[in-house]
Amino acid sequence: MNILLFGKTGQVGWELQRALAPLGRLIALDVNSTDYCGDFSNPEGIVETIRAIKPDVIVNAAAHTAVDKAESEPEFAQLLNATSVEAIAVEAAKLGAWVVHYSTDYVFPGNGETPWKETDETAPLNVYGQTKLDGEKAVQKHCPKHLIFRTSWVYAGKGNNFAKTMLRLAKERTELSVINDQVGAPTGAELLADCTAHAIRTAMVKPEVAGLYHLVASDTTTWYDYAAFVFAEAKNAGIELAIQKLNAVPTESYPTPAQRPHNSRLNTDKFQRNFGLVLPSWETGVKRMLAELFIAHSI
Repeated sequence: MNILLFGKTGQVGWELQRALAPLGRLIALDVNSTDYCGDFSNPEGIVETIRAIKPDVIVNAAAHTAVDKAESEPEFAQLLNATSVEAIAVEAAKLGAWVVHYSTDYVFPGNGETPWKETDETAPLNVYGQTKLDGEKAVQKHCPKHLIFRTSWVYAGKGNNFAKTMLRLAKERTELSVINDQVGAPTGAELLADCTAHAIRTAMVKPEVAGLYHLVASDTTTWYDYAAFVFAEAKNAGIELAIQKLNAVPTESYPTPAQRPHNSRLNTDKFQRNFGLVLPSWETGVKRMLAELFIAHSI
C-alpha cells in the first residue's frame, strides 16, 4: 500500500509518521519538502505530487491552525484548509484512493452542554471553523472513499502544548488565572495517529466504514481543571512549583480575535462502534505525556 502523508512535521503528522509506517510504503511531506510539493499554498503543486506518487491512501494532517491569525488572513486560511483540500479530493477520486482528513469541533456553534454528534447542524463561530467546514464538504463532495475525523484540544509531547505552558508559568508565578467555562477533551496526537492507522486498516477490508467521525479522548474537562490536574501530577512527581493560587475565570477575561466555543464536547459513539475501539480517558494520555516530560526534565 502506498501512503502519502501531508503535514509530516505538525503535532499529528509527527505521530502519523510512526503509526502509518507499518502499513506500507510511506511518503511523508511538509511545506519544506523538495522531492515533491507539500506546500498547501500551491494547490497545483499538490495535484502534481499526487499524480506522480499515485497513492492508495492520502492522509492530510496539513492545515492553517492559527485560529486568531485566520481572522486577519481569511483568504490564506481558505487556501490551506479548503482549496488545496478540494484539489486532493478531486485527484484522489480519479485514482480511486482513500482520503483521510482531520477537522475540528469549531465547525459547531459551541453552545449548550450536549456532546456534538456527526449529524448535528454546523455553524462555525470563526474563520478557522468555516474554512475547516469548507474543507470537509469538499472531501465529501468529490471523494467517496474518505475518512474525516473531527477532533479537538489536540496536544503532543513534541513542541509546545497547554500543559507545558502551564508548568512553565507555575514555576515562575505564585498566581495564575485559567478559563473555566470552555469544556472539551484533551486529545493526544499519539491517540489520533494510532486510531487513524487502525481505521485505515479497517477501511481496506470494510470500505463501508467511509464517512465522517468524531474522534477525541473520553471524558471532559475545563482548561482550569486541566491546569489543576497538571499541577497535581507535577507535585506528585516531586516537581517544585511556585504556584500557590489558581483562579477560575470566564472566557471574556481573555479576549481574542476569534470567538471560541464554550462546548467542545464531541460524541464518539459512531467511531467506537464502527472501528471496534474503546477510546481512553483524556487523563490517561495526559498522564503519560507528563511522565515523559518529567523523566526528560524538559519542562
